[in-house]
Amino acid sequence: MTSNKCIGVSSDLETRLIEQDHHSIKLWLRLLTCSSMIERHLRTALREEFDTTLPRFDFMAQLDRVPEGLSMGELSKRMMVSGGNVSGIAGQLVKEGLISRQPVPQNRRTFIVKLSPEGRRIFRKMAVRHEQWVIALLGELSMDDVTQIMGLLGKVKAALKQN
Repeated sequence: MTSNKCIGVSSDLETRLIEQDHHSIKLWLRLLTCSSMIERHLRTALREEFDTTLPRFDFMAQLDRVPEGLSMGELSKRMMVSGGNVSGIAGQLVKEGLISRQPVPQNRRTFIVKLSPEGRRIFRKMAVRHEQWVIALLGELSMDDVTQIMGLLGKVKAALKQN
């Protein structure tokens, strides 16, 4: 990725840059631009093909990874969103029969959320398409490119955890 364009959009966050900007600012805007472009594509594809949102997909993805279910608090942490956001999504998915929400016997204020069989079936269809979309967006990168990017981003992540 040597150009300022990650996935072919001519106007993006990097257009704010000037030559004198610190290299850290340039890197941050490149990362943000690429992430935003990928996310925008995935949001559009999920809406058009499945009439759903990325937060709903992420919610269901977390539950698919833990078949025994998760508390609402754990879902909130894993998704890095507020409890209110998680509650709103959960309410919609319960109404649609895609998840179940059961109170914990020892603590009636805590709920465990699980995918229903129908929710798991629908999520798995979405997950296959999601993977195909991500591969279409990033698949032109070689394995060496991916290894190098992952290594460098690992350094960025480690540095951020120290702050």
